[in-house]
Amino acid sequence: MKYLIVGLGNIGSEYAGTRHNTGFMVLDALAEASNISFATDRYGDVARMRLKNKQLVLLKPSTYMNLSGNAVRYWQQKENIPLENILVVVDDIALPLGAIRIKTRGSDAGHNGLKDIAKMLGTDAYARLRVGIGNEFPRGCQIDYVLGKFTPAELEILNERTKVAVEAIQEFVLAGAQSAMCKYNNK
Repeated sequence: MKYLIVGLGNIGSEYAGTRHNTGFMVLDALAEASNISFATDRYGDVARMRLKNKQLVLLKPSTYMNLSGNAVRYWQQKENIPLENILVVVDDIALPLGAIRIKTRGSDAGHNGLKDIAKMLGTDAYARLRVGIGNEFPRGCQIDYVLGKFTPAELEILNERTKVAVEAIQEFVLAGAQSAMCKYNNK
């Protein structure tokens, strides 16, 4: 069984360590814990790993956040991965810093990366793991906030929560979305 695990973010050194790159950070942590590395391929950086008898394709799209759907659709079709085996890891300003929520479908909640994925897949019925980045910004400053870097204190919290997000991905793959939601939502 194959799974496509997608971490959303923006490529380029100017975006490294920004709140909007939380999806990349989680996939980097998963790759590091599995002792694998990413290689540049079509539409992004890709790594492959096994988790028990499951094959995982990890993808960090190089299409920039707002065009993430191109990369997701390409790799889903190339690897012949069923929709229910896709998990998109994404930052979420509606959640407190480090909070984790897994959903099997839903709206894009104004997130342009999720909006483009739904458009390109033709459905919003794909799983997503939302990682909270908080919303401590003045009205009208959302773009600066999500494209801003984490403070050292925030990064310390996020690094711990990233480990929990990696566990949630593993649970999603090994036991299914419902089990992952029961174990990790609100944890």
